Amino acid sequence: MEGTPKNKTLIIRNDIDELNRLVMFLEILEEEWNLPPALVPSLNLALEEALSNIIFYAFEKGSENEISIDFSLKGTEMTIILTDGGKPYDPTKKEDPNINLPAEDRPIGGLGVFLIKKIMNEVTYNRVDNKNQMTMVKRWN
Repeated sequence: MEGTPKNKTLIIRNDIDELNRLVMFLEILEEEWNLPPALVPSLNLALEEALSNIIFYAFEKGSENEISIDFSLKGTEMTIILTDGGKPYDPTKKEDPNINLPAEDRPIGGLGVFLIKKIMNEVTYNRVDNKNQMTMVKRWN
């Protein structure tokens, strides 16, 4: 499966309904790139968490913006880069929640980024050309 990297891009609007397009796009990638069937649901979960945060918090309410999702596959490693022109926010700086506390003692929210970090092998953030770039890497064998 090594060899030439494969690349595809999906551009969505900052609208939660656009996540349906993501699901369909991942199903196409699974087939075209011959991805392991167990991989796609975990990628979908990580992406839905990351994109929900961008859609709900990065932009002014009512504004229309685009989010670019770049997929690159080389061998058994997929790199996904989310790029948006929203407010600067580095999710990698968010402290992991204490999941050992009872649910009623934990603050509301904050599990999405934690979940992304658990699913993906690497999660990094950069601010490039006045845009947020969140890079997620997933490896499998």
